[in-house]
Amino acid sequence: MSKHDNLAIIRATYEGDSEENGRNLLAALAPDAAWTEAAGFPYAGTFVGADSIIANVFSRLASEWDGYRAAVDRYFADGDHVIAQGFYHGVYRATGKSFSAAFAHVYTLRDGKIVRFEQIVDSAKVREAMQP
Repeated sequence: MSKHDNLAIIRATYEGDSEENGRNLLAALAPDAAWTEAAGFPYAGTFVGADSIIANVFSRLASEWDGYRAAVDRYFADGDHVIAQGFYHGVYRATGKSFSAAFAHVYTLRDGKIVRFEQIVDSAKVREAMQP
């Protein structure tokens, strides 16, 4: 798989509406994909497989935040590795506070499937929005 194809796979998980991005992400995940949310982030940990990733990350984001999104400013691709860099935005429902936090998402792909994801994020900005 060329870096161009891998880049297209990752771009398709960010650049549509939330529902389309979610469908594209599910289609791109390898069955044993390892998804690591950064230490210090509210949903920190490594989750393996789509069911665990959805339950521990995306379902929580959808139920606890309004307008939560990852807006990518730039992508970097090198063979089986793609990095998406940008800012998270959202409003924490429990406090009504909004935030913007820089992130980098580091993907490893194999045969057109995401096998590993690692989040790098300014977790302090997210946690500030969660504090009363």
